[in-house]
Amino acid sequence: MVQSLNTSVEFQTRGQSYLGVGGQVGNFLVGDKALEFYSDRNVQDFIQMPWENIQSIGANVSRGKVSRHFEVKTDLGNFRFSSPDSGRILKIARQHLGDEKVVRLPTLVQLTWKKIQQALSIKDDYVPKK
Repeated sequence: MVQSLNTSVEFQTRGQSYLGVGGQVGNFLVGDKALEFYSDRNVQDFIQMPWENIQSIGANVSRGKVSRHFEVKTDLGNFRFSSPDSGRILKIARQHLGDEKVVRLPTLVQLTWKKIQQALSIKDDYVPKK
């Protein structure tokens, strides 16, 4: 049996983890010590992220709505999740991590526009032939 890192649970919800091939459906436990995800299929497939190991957490925000997909960056790597309650998860994370670690991630349109701008920009070391 897996032992939770949390001594008290502040919020519990359903969601999906995108770790590995495909996704795993399970439960999120947001508590006083960590953000945890437990798979429905196999209880041994779990992700426990203590608040002190999380470098940043963020989601896309478009038209004032928080996307259901969010990303957690830790010292061990990046983890992608989705939940219909991602906004609540981020609000609780803000209480534990502070404002500077809860970030707004760029949307797909913003990322595409940035790549186009980078492709069209002229490098400083480029000198046209005469």
